[in-house]
This record gives sequence, C-alpha cells and structure tokens, in this order.
Amino acid sequence: MGYIEELRAVVGHRPLILVGAVVVIMDERNRILLQQRVHPRGKWAFPGGLMELGESAEDTARREVLEETGLEVGELRLIDVFSGPQSFMTAPNGDEFYAVTIAYSTREVHGDMVIDLSESMDFRYFPLTELPEEIVGSHKMILDRFLSQLP
Repeated sequence: MGYIEELRAVVGHRPLILVGAVVVIMDERNRILLQQRVHPRGKWAFPGGLMELGESAEDTARREVLEETGLEVGELRLIDVFSGPQSFMTAPNGDEFYAVTIAYSTREVHGDMVIDLSESMDFRYFPLTELPEEIVGSHKMILDRFLSQLP
C-alpha cells in the first residue's frame, strides 16, 4: 500500500492537498505527447501523477512517465507550479483533493513506449496545430502556459 492509500485509510474521502508532477514531452518534430486516459474516460492529458514519500518533484515526474509510458526522460525544465481552487478534483472512487501540480517539459526521451492499460487508452504525438479538444482542464492550463513560453 502506498502513501496515499495509507492516508486515505485514515481520512476517508475528505479533501486533501496532494502534490503531483506532469511532463510535457516534445519530440524532434515539435509534436507533443499526450495520453488518452481511462479516467476521466477518453480525455487527453500529460503523463504524470502523485508524489510518494521521500520523492523530489523531479523524481515523481520521471517515475510517473516511466510507469505510464515506458519512456525515460532526461533533463527537465520547469514550466510552472499550478494550484488553487481550480485544482480541486474528485476521483472516481469519491476521494476529493486539491492538486498542486509541478509541470515540466523535456525533449530528452529514451526507450520504447509501452501503454499501461490500467491508466491509459492510448498515447500519441500531436502537432501543435492539431491538438485534441478533449484535454483535461487542468492540463489545458499547463499546455497554454507551455505554449506561451515557446520561442
């Protein structure tokens, strides 16, 4: 049982503050990797997830990308930290939380992509001019901030 599961065993579904990290991965053709999630069903998002005890934000980002995609990421560049009332979420099981999301970007990826079907329906690289409309709301904010920082 992980940290969050242990914490939930004590507090139930009450709102918590949870820290996570996501990574905007851009390939050599300037396409962005998006994950089509199982939850919320069919929505696109960046690979990432919640921090475990003892991890740095960068460790969380790297671990989550590896777990979800099979890819190892190199240098991470901070996009921004996202939090606030718009970061409130309710998980499918009723758990409520406010997310503090640390967003990174990278162009350094190694390995072969493998989909974890428990979390993902698909992974796809999208050209910047052909991004899907069904992007998770909080990840849309991250995408907008990332795009605003491009040269």
